Amino acid sequence: MTYEYERIIAVQAVLKASRLCKEIRTSLSSEGSIEKQDKSPVTIADFGSQAVITHELMSEFKDPIMAEEDSSILRSSDGKEIKQKLLENVNCILPDLTENQILSSLDRGKYEGDQKGRYWALDPTDGTKGFLRGGQYAIALALIEDGEVVLGVLGCPNLPIDNSHSDAANGCVFIAVKGQGAHIRSLDDDVEKKIKVSDIDDPYFAEICESVESAHSSLNDSEKIRELLRIESPPIRMDSQCKYGVLARGEASIYLRIPTNARYMEKVWDHAAGWIVVNEAGGQVTDVLGNPLNFSVGRNLDRNKGIVATNNKLHSRVIEAVRKVLHKKEQILS
Repeated sequence: MTYEYERIIAVQAVLKASRLCKEIRTSLSSEGSIEKQDKSPVTIADFGSQAVITHELMSEFKDPIMAEEDSSILRSSDGKEIKQKLLENVNCILPDLTENQILSSLDRGKYEGDQKGRYWALDPTDGTKGFLRGGQYAIALALIEDGEVVLGVLGCPNLPIDNSHSDAANGCVFIAVKGQGAHIRSLDDDVEKKIKVSDIDDPYFAEICESVESAHSSLNDSEKIRELLRIESPPIRMDSQCKYGVLARGEASIYLRIPTNARYMEKVWDHAAGWIVVNEAGGQVTDVLGNPLNFSVGRNLDRNKGIVATNNKLHSRVIEAVRKVLHKKEQILS
């Protein structure tokens, strides 16, 4: 199956959501964010991006959707003001949508996942803290079929299309379909370019990506892993699945996400799109034990611990170094 039509719709949806997020970020004020019960920041960009993408998918497909947000906060008295801002921003992209349609679209992302059939996994604004600070964030959409990711689109509105040129425009989209390679395009130009991972086979020359937030990855363990691999370059730290894009186009050769504790579980929507972008660019993504990521057991990657993504040539050596650093942490490795 070529997934040609699914690719077209997914790219269009992510482009619309990326443009919405860029506009919201430009005008962001303290009134543009609130806190969920888990204290993570959430903005009108999260809600708006999800509403736009789920509406576009629902208009074309009958597939269920697994997404991060819902409308419960917006339907409460505390969310009245941000709901109004949400409606205004979404209507700039989809002018005919009513309030009920927008809120209903948000609530269509409650799918729990299954080993059989297909569904869409969406992180409407991956890296919300990066978004708020003016750093990197991503709109991540993936199509999963019988537990396998077959299509992924990563919108990175603040990532330069070409990092080798200081004047390169910000905003790019990574696209990958099973068996068809990985591609990149800008937000404003539909010309696509095929990308591939680096061909570095000595970790000494490798660039490494890791999270900004210490809650997401053990930065102390990452430092020890870099020392074992003799990597001298300082880590590239950024939020969101943009790290997968940077790896896929060869600007880094390793991405580490080391568990901070045994209870932490990765979410499907945090990795599905990035996984296929890196794999189709010639890289490899596993957990810290070297196991393939399992997208067939619900909303979490319950059968995996952490993430190791590489250009493939370095993978076994990186996994070996990770194991050496984590060997005393039996609760993580078990």
